[in-house]
Amino acid sequence: REASLDVLLQNHLMSVQIETIKPGDGVNFPKAGNVVQVHYTASLENGNKFDSSRERGEIFEFTLGVGDVVKGWDEAICRLSIGERAKLEVPSELGYGRKGIPGRVPPNSPLIF
Repeated sequence: REASLDVLLQNHLMSVQIETIKPGDGVNFPKAGNVVQVHYTASLENGNKFDSSRERGEIFEFTLGVGDVVKGWDEAICRLSIGERAKLEVPSELGYGRKGIPGRVPPNSPLIF
């Protein structure tokens, strides 16, 4: 039992925290394999922005659940309904992890979208 409790705690600690800013339709949720379109602003916990589709004026499109994006997005986007706007807090293990992105995201950095 202790081992399964440890796994449960680790999984909980590694989950993405979602804060709804603007509700979506509450009915239509994307599923793995769906192509989704999102706007995002990516920053570190200290507020330093490292990427933004909004600033580029380009919607970002990807296939959900196939590893096109960080694991945290694959976990969280399927929990957002169409039209929803949310703040995602992605733990480093579900972001860029130990490698980070040289010159942009330090190793082991939690991410805010």
